[in-house]
Amino acid sequence: MEKRIYWNDGWKFHESYEKQMRENAYPDDGWESVRLPHTCRETPFHYFDESSYQMQCCYRKHFFAPEEWKDQTVIVTFEGIAHESEVFLNGEKIGEHHCGYTAFSIELSDKLRIGEENVLAVRVDSRENLNIPPFGYVIDYMTYGGIYREVYVDLKNENYLADIFLHSDIEKSKIQKNGEQIADTKLISEINVFSSGKTDRLKDLFIRQSIRERGTENYRLLGESPAAVKTQLSFPISDIKLWDLETPVLYEVKTELLQNGNILDENVTLFGFRTAVFLKDGFYLNGRKVKLRGLNRHQSYPYVGYAMPESMQKLDADILKNELGVNAVRTSHYPQSQYFMERCDEIGLLVFTEIPGWQHIGDENWKKQAVENVKDMVLQYRNHPSVILWGVRINESGDDDALYRETNRMAHELDPTRQTGGVRAHKKSSLLEDVYTYNDFSHNGTNHGCEKKSAVTSDNDKPYLISEYNICIRRKAMTGKNTVCGMRCAMQVCWMRLPGRRISQEVLDGVCLIIIHIKILAVATVSVITV
Repeated sequence: MEKRIYWNDGWKFHESYEKQMRENAYPDDGWESVRLPHTCRETPFHYFDESSYQMQCCYRKHFFAPEEWKDQTVIVTFEGIAHESEVFLNGEKIGEHHCGYTAFSIELSDKLRIGEENVLAVRVDSRENLNIPPFGYVIDYMTYGGIYREVYVDLKNENYLADIFLHSDIEKSKIQKNGEQIADTKLISEINVFSSGKTDRLKDLFIRQSIRERGTENYRLLGESPAAVKTQLSFPISDIKLWDLETPVLYEVKTELLQNGNILDENVTLFGFRTAVFLKDGFYLNGRKVKLRGLNRHQSYPYVGYAMPESMQKLDADILKNELGVNAVRTSHYPQSQYFMERCDEIGLLVFTEIPGWQHIGDENWKKQAVENVKDMVLQYRNHPSVILWGVRINESGDDDALYRETNRMAHELDPTRQTGGVRAHKKSSLLEDVYTYNDFSHNGTNHGCEKKSAVTSDNDKPYLISEYNICIRRKAMTGKNTVCGMRCAMQVCWMRLPGRRISQEVLDGVCLIIIHIKILAVATVSVITV
């Protein structure tokens, strides 16, 4: 059975890096003791230079490997290191990662010194001259550094469940019961099993699945099947409650790997049954047309940059849904915390998530990493019912058909159940995605809020989504009157994450303030200034 140990405590940190720091004997007693999540440089609240957090730095962790780890598979997972990293165990390099926004795992088993102290050292590079997305040119958001998400170790048997992808085939007919949508469906599971090869490969192994509604006590057995390296299961289920905006019902799907009746590994995946599709005339959730009202969300915070724990990640989702009144969020411009995504699942907040980048497309190595980022994003987030669209273009980049054919292929191959989009800021772009996603900045306070779809998209029969738009604040002194448009546009411009969440609003006389603020189809008005 799998056991997970969180490694958030007991790290040593230094704001520089030398090759000697990877060695076990290197003296780190004088280093700063830190706890994860951690930022490589705390910044002032009001003003700082972005170069202050651009550095190479080093993290070290001393740990003892007990005897019971000897016959187990030991895997360490880093949920997020910004932005390029190398990992060393007892002075030997065991892995590297070239994206600051996706998780990666490394097996430690064969390199561990059982019964002794071991040292894990991590070189972290947060400089913006790296040849990886989103770097290479100007970026309009802060790219803080550090091991800013959690780290944990999984202890597994030599045969274990490596990956589980859940999706469903829902009958079109459904009924309403006590305000909830009920449907018959098939639960489809694509399961990868890892075998170390130390014993007969997958001999006498079976996979068993059960399901229960979250919050209930008893699992319902779905069935079992012989295991293979790649196994696909399909079980019919009746009277399933659908995941929706106001009733985001979640189920726990338990998958067990069995041998001779013994449970070798177990995984419980949180899952929601729903249909979600963009059509020519709009977005449909469970067959019902839904107007999307949303915001972009960056994972940046005062002082600590990206390094905020579970509670704050979930609070952001709650603020978006319950205080700002949106029903969708775009994770601009990179994949974000699993805690944030889990909370979106729990409260019924739709998510458009995308790969890292901002306008710039680099060389061939840079492009290969962008495709790898699509792979990691889809594999790591595809079980979230809240995710409705994969962003497979670099935000606001020009057309690059060779690159974007590959990013679309990768997303569709790994998840044929969801559509792809790709945010651009120019009209009549080459459309390789399923949805034409466009940043419409045409509004100037005197014209319509957005352009007609037919004037923008290169295929009017395909779905269309406005992924960003601008608003204009105009004072009465400029226009001679308080227009409805102007009043609605005079709204919150900065949501400060402080105790009490202070709102800063500045409307300057004689100034038209253009704010790239509200994203995905409609504005969520927090407050209105009448001037």
